Amino acid sequence: MAEQASPPDDTAPADSGDASEPEQRRTLSGRAKAILIAVALAVVVAGGIWYAGYKAHGQYLQETNDAQVQADMVTVAPRVAGYVAEVFVTDNQDVRAGQPLVRIDPRNSEAQAAQAEAQIAVANAQADSARAQVREQYAAIEQARAQLASARDKAAHDAAEVARYRPLAASGAETRQQLAQLQVTAQQSAQAVRAQEAAVAMQQRRVATFETQVKQGLAQAQAARAQQSATRVDLNATLIRAAIDGRVGDKTVEVGQYAGTGTRLMSLVPLDRLYITANFKETQLALMRPGQPVEIKVDALDGIALKGRVASFSPGTGAQFSLLPPQNATGNFTKITQRVPVRIALEATPQTRRLLVPGLSVEVTVDTSAAKGEIERLRDEQRKANRQER
Repeated sequence: MAEQASPPDDTAPADSGDASEPEQRRTLSGRAKAILIAVALAVVVAGGIWYAGYKAHGQYLQETNDAQVQADMVTVAPRVAGYVAEVFVTDNQDVRAGQPLVRIDPRNSEAQAAQAEAQIAVANAQADSARAQVREQYAAIEQARAQLASARDKAAHDAAEVARYRPLAASGAETRQQLAQLQVTAQQSAQAVRAQEAAVAMQQRRVATFETQVKQGLAQAQAARAQQSATRVDLNATLIRAAIDGRVGDKTVEVGQYAGTGTRLMSLVPLDRLYITANFKETQLALMRPGQPVEIKVDALDGIALKGRVASFSPGTGAQFSLLPPQNATGNFTKITQRVPVRIALEATPQTRRLLVPGLSVEVTVDTSAAKGEIERLRDEQRKANRQER
């Protein structure tokens, strides 16, 4: 009888498979550990590099997002009041310095200029009339002097006749009645001389009066010319021109509108002279100095970084220049970190400046590393001062 075939032995392969699975698990676990160690080392190295960079440079970077693009805008307002006759510009138009913007109706100023010119003519005529009277008065003085000389000659003749008749009357050659008549005539001649001298003096004093009238006329003419100059200034001011190069903004003027003196008609924005005002916390200013480099990121330019320099610092915090400054000496006090406006000069090409307008939000980062040794020097000086006091 043939031998019965034995079943295939599946146990051996199964056993070999079960024995290799722990080995594979141990192998994968080792790889994971290696990866984790490598990642941990990378994190540690990256952290060390970051910390080294922070200690060397990063801690000296002061940044804020409380910053805006600004410009010193010029308000356009009339010097003279009147109705607007013409408007030469439109909203958002670029203008050059000296370009006409608005014309105020000039008819009132023209009438005032004509009136001043007429006053000048009247004053000059009065001065000319007074000069003519002075010339006439000098002629009258010459006439009075001639009459005085004639009166003096007659008085001398009459006095001589009295002297000649007096001995004759005493001897009886002439009557005393004749002598008396000659004496009366001599007295009258002497009185005529005194009257004529007074007349000459009076005529001379009238010259001073007429000369005063000449000066008065000249003064009135000068005052009228000054008024005419002021009127011409007002007449020229009826044509309002641009004081700077810039762009017209916030235009509120229309033809026919009445514009009072100093009324704002529009603003001129000098886009070529933009700057940044960044409000830094007081705790960020210890190492900040003018001239330090600045990195500027403009939100409107999709975060494009521009360059700049710290230009100057405000002489007070923003709270000090507010309409109602806080009074910390009254009521309960809560310390609030103050902010100081810092002006930053923008270093950008004209093409980039054209894309910026006042009011845009920016992020500012100031590199203060150039002054990193100043705080330590101040601390050392303070320590020395404290030791000397002890």
